[in-house]
Amino acid sequence: MDRPLRDVPAQARDLVTALTAALDGTGPAVRPLDEPAPARSVHVPADVALVVRTSGSSGRPRDVMLSAAALRASADATAARLGGPGSWLLALPVHHVAGLQVVLRSLLAGGPPATLPDGPFRAATFTQAARAATDGDGRHYTSLVPTQLVRVLDDADATAAARAFDAVLVGGAACPPPLLARARAAGVRVVTTYGMTETCGGCVYDGRPLDGVEVAVDREQRVTLTGPVLATGYLHRPDLDATTFVTAEGRRWLRTADRGRLADGVLHVLGRLDDVLVTGGVKVDPLAVEEVVAHVADVREVCVVGVPDQHWGQSVVAVVVTRGGVVPPLTPLRTAVAAVLGPASAPRQVLVVDELPMRGPGKPDRRAVARLATERMASPTRPDDAP
Repeated sequence: MDRPLRDVPAQARDLVTALTAALDGTGPAVRPLDEPAPARSVHVPADVALVVRTSGSSGRPRDVMLSAAALRASADATAARLGGPGSWLLALPVHHVAGLQVVLRSLLAGGPPATLPDGPFRAATFTQAARAATDGDGRHYTSLVPTQLVRVLDDADATAAARAFDAVLVGGAACPPPLLARARAAGVRVVTTYGMTETCGGCVYDGRPLDGVEVAVDREQRVTLTGPVLATGYLHRPDLDATTFVTAEGRRWLRTADRGRLADGVLHVLGRLDDVLVTGGVKVDPLAVEEVVAHVADVREVCVVGVPDQHWGQSVVAVVVTRGGVVPPLTPLRTAVAAVLGPASAPRQVLVVDELPMRGPGKPDRRAVARLATERMASPTRPDDAP
């Protein structure tokens, strides 16, 4: 059996009624879109309540089918981990799974979420919305991406408003340790999340899987996940289903594109399998370099990419957003990275930008950043630039 799929505008006010009906089976499945799509008749399996369009790292759109049971399992596990159901403030776009989950968790807890005004994320509008959303009994939650958290912490009023939440989920991209330390020192109860559309959003909180979720890491350091939160599959993409979801010992697993390691039951995500750079024949982990660079004074955001180089194959370049556009001195930055990760990992250039190109909420678009860095590089790195 199947059910019809309805495309709806990616607006919280339009989604509340449609999602409620999709979850309880009284209405069609829902696919929120930020741009209108051609009208056509599409059906999905009967258990599917929500279809989320995502481009992934390839840039090729794909539609992920999520069942009502998986969505409820995710919401229940989140509530259990955070200390109980509560009201939510929506600060993320609802055509991505992180924003949709805020709406769903709120609906399943008893009502629609509070929302920020339309328009870009601003500390002032967050402050006003957060104060209103936390003015009442019960537990209060919100979900942000690292870029938003930076803006909140840069504003004293927004930081004070964020302290009123019982938990501030931070996901969408790796959150630099200095940013987490800064938030916690400011009294903001941040919880890091790891997951993807195929797991109904975050399913690992502060490195530990939610109830019912299991994490494994194979010989290639590939992170695999199983549990009741897994997607039903991809709409009209059996080729992706066959390579992304596998069955082992009677259990269905999701093969992610992420590298990781497990230590005492805690997952440490090391970056994507296809993000590793090779410079001078040496492999460089961009996420590890980013963690070191993030400790440099005035660096707010960083994305490390490889730029084609005739001598080294790839030249390691740090593209950063800094306070006031200040350019960090290259030599001490290279020294700091080399001391931790070795000379090959030390960036050969530091480029300052006003903002990083993004792919979805909070995720730096590494391909776009690499193109930007290539365009900005005035000349190829010389061999004698090496340490």
